[in-house]
Amino acid sequence: MNAVVNTTVGGGLRALDWVGLWVGLLSLRLLMAWEFGEAGWEKWTGENWFADIQSQFPWPFNLVPPDISWAMATGFELVGAIALLIGLGTRFFSFSLVILSVVAMLAVHWPESWSTLGELMKGYVISDDGQGNFKLPMFFIGMLLPVVFMGPGRLSIDHFIRQRWLKSCGANCGAAPTKAPADR
Repeated sequence: MNAVVNTTVGGGLRALDWVGLWVGLLSLRLLMAWEFGEAGWEKWTGENWFADIQSQFPWPFNLVPPDISWAMATGFELVGAIALLIGLGTRFFSFSLVILSVVAMLAVHWPESWSTLGELMKGYVISDDGQGNFKLPMFFIGMLLPVVFMGPGRLSIDHFIRQRWLKSCGANCGAAPTKAPADR
C-alpha cells in the first residue's frame, strides 16, 4: 500500500513539475507584461513628471536628463511588456524591469523620512497615506526575479531558440574547454 501511495504522490508531483515548466513562469510573464505595459502606456499618453522627482532618483539615474529618463522608462516598460508577453529576451528585459522597479521604488514609493524599522514598514502598503507605498514594486521585483534566474519557461520564443541551438551544437554546447588556449 505504501509503495502505491509513494508512486501516486511522486507521479503527481512530477506531473505538477512538468506543468509548471509550461505554465508557472508563463503566468508570471503575462502578469508582469500587463502591469508594465499598462505603466508604459500611461507614460506614452501622459505628461512627463520626472522633472519633479529627478533629485530623488538614485545615482547614476539622477544624472540623466528627465526627458531621457522618461523616454527610457516608457520604452523599457512598453518593449519589456511585449518581450515578456512573447518570451523573447526575457532575462534581459526582466532584469531591466527589476532595475526600473528599484529606481521607481526609491524615487517615488519609498517613505520620505523614517527613523525606525516600524516607521519604514508603514510604507509597505499598496495605498499611499503619506508614508510611502513600496509594497507593489517589491512584489514586481519578487515576480521578475524567478524569470531572471530561471528563464522564461517552455512557452516562449527564448525556449524555442535555445532548443534549436542545443540541437545544432550537440554535445559541445556549454562544455568546458578541454585545454587552455595557446599563449600568444
